[in-house]
Amino acid sequence: MGLLLSRLELAALELSEVRNHLMQLVVVAALALLAGWFMLAFASVTIVFLCWEALGWKILLIMTAVFGVFTLGLALYARGMLRDGKLSLPATMAEIKSDRDMLL
Repeated sequence: MGLLLSRLELAALELSEVRNHLMQLVVVAALALLAGWFMLAFASVTIVFLCWEALGWKILLIMTAVFGVFTLGLALYARGMLRDGKLSLPATMAEIKSDRDMLL
């Protein structure tokens, strides 16, 4: 029982520290994402403006295709990360399994 309580205390202590860092990370990531969207929008408008004389409306199709391929690639990458179990907390699960094996 003492081992279980010490594990829970350790997890609570680590989670309180992680919570603060996670909030900072969320704020920074949101600001970076917003800045990235603005950069992407302005870059797209600039490319369309510069290419409109030569390509006309076809530049819009080209830009749509480029962004579509990029989005598909990112979605496949994210699906691969989930399939590989990158979010499964392997160290914590190993500790819990070793504690369970020791107690049984």
